[in-house]
Amino acid sequence: MTKTPDFAKVMQDMMASFPVDASAFQNAFKTQAAMGEKLSKVALEAAEKSTEISSKWAKDTISKLADASKAKAEPTEYTKAATDFASAAAEMAAENLAAFAEIAKKVQMETVELMLAAGKDVSEEAQAAVKKATADVTTAAKKATTAATAAK
Repeated sequence: MTKTPDFAKVMQDMMASFPVDASAFQNAFKTQAAMGEKLSKVALEAAEKSTEISSKWAKDTISKLADASKAKAEPTEYTKAATDFASAAAEMAAENLAAFAEIAKKVQMETVELMLAAGKDVSEEAQAAVKKATADVTTAAKKATTAATAAK
């Protein structure tokens, strides 16, 4: 009598032949963690510089306000002190806003560079993974075909 082929065994052998590469998941996680670290560094540096600018701006404003609030001998000196304070405050604002703009520009440039580098790395990793997977699947398919033929 003819023996009926055990297709369950053939399927198990075929599935066992297909490799599952957990290192691809580990590498993706490591890449993502490194990217997060780099972006965090950029954000924290920008926050630190912004805080320094804000602190200096506040100290300078308080110093100018202290000069403006001193007692004057003539009423016209109060007008001059107020005008000088307003002028100095406008100048400080322009300087500090320009400094904030420079920080924002630097953060934007560094972020774009990181994203482009990450995209390039991911693309290269994906190409390598696809090539490896294609080779592994081809090998596994050949083994499965051989196993199916032998089971007949």
